[in-house]
Amino acid sequence: MQKNEITVQSELTYALCTLTKNINTKVILAGRTDAKVSAKNQAAHFDSSFEIKDKIKFLISLNALLPKSIRVFEIESVASFHAQKSATYRHYQYKINNSPYKNSVFDLNVYHTRQKLNTERMNQAISFIKGEHDFSAFKSVSDNPSKNCIIYYAGVKRDLEYVLIDIVGNRFLYNMVRAIVGTLFLIESKDLTPFFMKDVLESKQRKNAGANIDAIGLTLIKTGYDNPLEYIKNLNERQI
Repeated sequence: MQKNEITVQSELTYALCTLTKNINTKVILAGRTDAKVSAKNQAAHFDSSFEIKDKIKFLISLNALLPKSIRVFEIESVASFHAQKSATYRHYQYKINNSPYKNSVFDLNVYHTRQKLNTERMNQAISFIKGEHDFSAFKSVSDNPSKNCIIYYAGVKRDLEYVLIDIVGNRFLYNMVRAIVGTLFLIESKDLTPFFMKDVLESKQRKNAGANIDAIGLTLIKTGYDNPLEYIKNLNERQI
C-alpha cells in the first residue's frame, strides 16, 4: 500500500500491511490526537488471519519499519477487543515550563510561558469540570454531535519549574483538553475568579471559553481498559 498523509495510524498500517503481506490490513487506534500532541501509551488493534509465531521477532521487525518517533512495546492476540470502544478512560497531561528561561533540548514536548501561574487558583478552577457534564463550551467544531463526558480526575500541580495539568476522563471532545487549559490561562492572564470556569462550563458556549492552547505541551499519558476509579486511586497514591 502507499502512504498518503503521514500519521501514527498510517505508519502503523503501512508497517503491518508489509509484515502480514495483506494490503487490506486496517489499524484502529484508541483515539486520534492533534498534530504536535504526543502519546506515551497509545493502543491500537487490527484484525488479521496472519499467525504471529514469535512475538519478539514480530515486534523487532515492526519497529524496524516504523519511524524513530513511533515505537510498539507490546502486542497480544485477543478474541474480542476494540482499541477505541473498549477503552474505559484516557489520561491527558499538559506540561508547562513556567520559568523565565526558554525550553531546553529536553523540553521538546513542553509549552513555555514566563507568566507566573498560580497553581492553587488553577486547581480551584479546574475542579469544576469534575463529574459528568455537557462540555460544549470546550468543544471545537466537528461533525461529532457528542457533548457529554465524565471527568474522573482533574488537577494542577507544580514540580520545580514545571506546571502539570492532569485530566482523566471516559472520553474527550475535539480539542477539549486544549480549550480547558486555554481557559485556565485566560483566568490567570486576566486575574479572574476560579468560578469563571464554572460559568463557562454551564454556559455551553464555546465563545465564552479561552482559546485552544498550543498542542505542543499535550501528551496522552494512557488509554486504559480497567476500572478508572482504581486507576485514579493509584495515581493519588503516587501523588500524580
